[in-house]
Amino acid sequence: MTSPETEQPQRTFFGQPPVLANLFGVELWERFSFYGMQGILLIYLYYTAERGGLGIDEGTATSIVGAYGGLVYLSTILGAWLADRVLGPERTLFYAAVVVMAGHIALALIPGLGGVAVGLVLIATGSGGVKANATSLVGTLYSEDDDRRDAGFSLFYLGINLGAFAGPLLTGLLQKNVGFHYGFGLAAAGMFLGLVQYGAGRRRLSDEARRVPNPLTADALRRVLIGAAVALVVVVGILISGILPAGRYALAVAVISALAAIAYFVVILGSGRLTEVERSRVLAFIPLFIASAAFWSLYQQQFTVVTVYSDQRLDRNIFGWEMPVSFVQSINPVMVIILSGVFAALWTKLGPRQPSTPIKFSAGLAIMGVAFLLFLTMAGGGPNSAPLLGLTGILLVFTIAELLLSPVGLSLSTKLAPEAFRTQMVALFFLSVALGTAMSGVLAKLYSAEHETPYFGVIGGVALVLGGLLALATPAIRRLMRGVH
Repeated sequence: MTSPETEQPQRTFFGQPPVLANLFGVELWERFSFYGMQGILLIYLYYTAERGGLGIDEGTATSIVGAYGGLVYLSTILGAWLADRVLGPERTLFYAAVVVMAGHIALALIPGLGGVAVGLVLIATGSGGVKANATSLVGTLYSEDDDRRDAGFSLFYLGINLGAFAGPLLTGLLQKNVGFHYGFGLAAAGMFLGLVQYGAGRRRLSDEARRVPNPLTADALRRVLIGAAVALVVVVGILISGILPAGRYALAVAVISALAAIAYFVVILGSGRLTEVERSRVLAFIPLFIASAAFWSLYQQQFTVVTVYSDQRLDRNIFGWEMPVSFVQSINPVMVIILSGVFAALWTKLGPRQPSTPIKFSAGLAIMGVAFLLFLTMAGGGPNSAPLLGLTGILLVFTIAELLLSPVGLSLSTKLAPEAFRTQMVALFFLSVALGTAMSGVLAKLYSAEHETPYFGVIGGVALVLGGLLALATPAIRRLMRGVH
């Protein structure tokens, strides 16, 4: 008689390792809460009090959203460090999800800017721990030469986008019909469900997932805690004093992200624990990091410029019913749900014949530029004049670009990672997202309906040029990748 232990390896999750289902399950609910909240965050900041908002200046509001989004990905450094030095990936993932839930509760229950400050800091910090470690654990399911890797990450991305699709729809309905704080409360409930789901299945993960690769000594941990407390006091002091105006939050996070990335590359490349091949692969990651940051500075404008555009320029009237602004945030995820399976099947079918990663990055960045140029076809109209079908088509182009770069980038960071810096290389990829997301808030301050033609034209054109330059550099980058496709 066959034992359950010998049967288990025969089971797969759509051809992938079965534990992949548990890992994207917690990420699904985390994304439900994250995108559900983010779908109504910007309008909550700049809507007037009569409409349930805080009445903040629109430019300042987009800066706050950009800074928050950048901080989410910047905090992946903290999540990766905690996994490598203190808690291990699995425990870091669980406790970070608890922090995310606490942040959503704060947004739901604490009124005014106090709730925004506490809630966004908690959500950003917790989300970084979830993202870095969920992705890292997915990477451990595959060997370096396993052609299923990109397909597996695409399926993981599919699970994430199921949550990203449902979140804005439900929070948007609650915001429109009951109020903003009920929408934030639903996001908290979603994260609670994610914790229940993950808690029920976390025992299935291997002991390796709980191992601390490079644990701190007790004295070192004490020094780190003291330093963290001092840093927290300094940051709170800066925010309370007004030394850094809210309108510059996004720029500050962009600068911090860039400096952190430079420091990370210096530390990793200077480590004596790297082999010659590993050092070459890290060097290959540098131009791809820059391309990724440029891509995300455009893509993440879904939560800044595209949200403002949807509120003020888009015709949201459907047979006499006005669609909530946040519903636009669900268009991209549903397209990802449909197309990620197509891309996963395509990469699986092509196997070793699929385009190299630098070419995928180049195409993703160039197509993102095309998406911005397509906005020019709807430029010059008045309020609520842009057709919903037109914006839907543009978001389809966003999605194609995203699937060429984002899941592939996650996969690449695990393939190029040195053995001693595996989780932290994933954090480096997220640093490119942090830099790009913060820059999306910086760039959004330049947008206005009166100047949308030069705005979309210049940004789209620059992205096309950068995509072309990366394509030209591909042969050199591939040599540095030392056999990684």
